[in-house]
Amino acid sequence: MSSRSIRRIAAATLAAGAALGAAALPASAQSSPHQAAAYHSGVVISDVQADSPGFDDRSNRSLNRQWIDVTNTSRHSVNLDGWTLSDEDGHTYTFRHYRLDGRSTVRVHTGIGRDTYRDVYQDRRNYVWDNRSDTATLRNDHGRFIDDASWGRHHRGGHDGNHHGRRL
Repeated sequence: MSSRSIRRIAAATLAAGAALGAAALPASAQSSPHQAAAYHSGVVISDVQADSPGFDDRSNRSLNRQWIDVTNTSRHSVNLDGWTLSDEDGHTYTFRHYRLDGRSTVRVHTGIGRDTYRDVYQDRRNYVWDNRSDTATLRNDHGRFIDDASWGRHHRGGHDGNHHGRRL
C-alpha cells in the first residue's frame, strides 16, 4: 500500500472521529450544572415525605414521620460531614461525622431521635417541610449545590414538583 493511500485512510479516520466528537458535544454541553454535581457525587435526594401521616399535632412521632431520603447511587462511600439539607425558609440541617456507604440511603427525620447509620434526626420540635409546597436543597461541605427536590407550587421559581425534571 502506498504512503498516499495510508495518508488518505488516516485523514478519513481523523475526519470521522472529529465529526463524531462534534456531534456528541452538544448533548454533554446541554446537561445543567445541577445535574453534573449530582452525577459527580452520586448523592441525590431520592424521596420526600413532607406531610406526615395523620394529624400534625407536633408530637415527636408526627415530626419524625416527616423526612427526606438522601441516597448515594455510586459504589463508593461519601463523607457527608458538613453537608447541609435546607428548606426554602432557611431551616438547615448539617450532617456531622456521617459517611454514607455506596448504594445506601439515609433518612433525615425532622424530630428528635438517636442517629444510626440508616436514620438521622434534626432534633427539632417544629415541622420543617411545608406540606403544600417547598424545596429541599442538598449542598456539600463547600456549599456547592448537589441536588434539590420540590413539591407543590414552587415558591421561588414558579414551577411545580421537580427533581432534575422528575416529580417526586
